[in-house]
Amino acid sequence: MIAIGPVRAAILLAPGNNDMTTSALNRPGAGIVFIIIGVTAISANDMLIKELSGGYPLHQLVFLRSGIGILFSLAMVQFEGGWSILRTRQPGLHFLRGLLVVIANMTYFAALAVLPLAEATALFFVAPLFITLLSIPILGEKVGPLRIGAVVVGFAGALIMQRPWEGGETLEVSRIVLLLPMLAALFYALNQLMTRKLGATTQASALSVYIQGSFLLVSLAFYLVAGDGRFAEGAENQSVIFLLRAWTWPADADWPYLIGLGVNSAIVGYCLSQGYRLADAATAAPFEYVGLPLAVFWGWAIWSELPDWEVWIGMALIAGAGLFVFLREQQKARRIARAAGIKARY
Repeated sequence: MIAIGPVRAAILLAPGNNDMTTSALNRPGAGIVFIIIGVTAISANDMLIKELSGGYPLHQLVFLRSGIGILFSLAMVQFEGGWSILRTRQPGLHFLRGLLVVIANMTYFAALAVLPLAEATALFFVAPLFITLLSIPILGEKVGPLRIGAVVVGFAGALIMQRPWEGGETLEVSRIVLLLPMLAALFYALNQLMTRKLGATTQASALSVYIQGSFLLVSLAFYLVAGDGRFAEGAENQSVIFLLRAWTWPADADWPYLIGLGVNSAIVGYCLSQGYRLADAATAAPFEYVGLPLAVFWGWAIWSELPDWEVWIGMALIAGAGLFVFLREQQKARRIARAAGIKARY
């Protein structure tokens, strides 16, 4: 799943967030590299989850992925300072962040089991638009008419992909499934609004461990409640079946894919946390749009899927709106920096 959002720009522009810690973390070149690596790993992760979705429940895949991934994350903890960096004075915020990521992943992957990869990915890219809207009540951010207009255009693209002119009987999937990636984007937007604040005092490897731990706890809870598959009996919806089917011991041929999921999980958790710790999102986040052509490529290469015309139009509008929002954030940050420089001289 893609992790998107101008959270750093929004928080840096919010009143009272001009501290020395934030300035010390500003290394945009390194942040961009981490974002690109993380997004590439996410795209491979989505492809692997979709490929395995026909034989395993989502919570088993999440458990195996996170169980392997947390080992790599713990190794990075040792590299970045040892066990002491796992201590936190904000356990509640870390728990909330982990819960938001878990819900975002569950809803997104439930849709991915049914939707083409490019379509699910494109719908999830409304996350930056949600962040722009949520920054108004949560961060007190002032959003001008141009950015509001871009948000409207982006959501118009998402609406086109929902195909409102078609009846429910002619759609290949239910409207609920079409809405799931957007619901995932909403929860992930809320998560992103917390990442920069926590990242100012927490190493990227520790942030990754907390996320992996959250996935392990939730997937174990799913196993205890629904691991025998009783809630999937009689279900016809493929998303519901993917969420609730019984656990099964992996086939030998699937272990390389499962190990790949775990390695990817560690790469994603570390690189995205590090990327958004080091780079202003208004500078780095546009590079996450590498995920869209990668999703189209995997869909074509693995499942011979190419997007319908509605998806192409929706992708263009959503990506264009998101990039416009990022550029406006950059312009605003520059104006604030110039104004601060003038005041400093006097």
